[in-house]
Amino acid sequence: MNYLALNLIVLAIVAVVAAFALRRRPRLIAPIALTVVVLFVLTAVFDNIMIAVGLMVYSDTGRSGIDIGLAPIEDFAYPLAGALLLPSIWVLLSRGERDE
Repeated sequence: MNYLALNLIVLAIVAVVAAFALRRRPRLIAPIALTVVVLFVLTAVFDNIMIAVGLMVYSDTGRSGIDIGLAPIEDFAYPLAGALLLPSIWVLLSRGERDE
């Protein structure tokens, strides 16, 4: 199994959790979307810098081969999962009222 397939499985689970949470608090969609955009930009910039200066080296084994600059596309799954999962867990564990 390559990293992209593994990331897609994890992101599918995260998406299900987020769907339940966002049904309770739909007003969180815009802030989460903005967070994802900002994290993707930061990931693209800083991953490329770290790879360019040699802090990180990726072998081709298990990679999809799709890159954004020097950064493998698989690196973008982590900020996406975090931006979706953390507020979703917060919503699901809170006892607050539902937003309509």
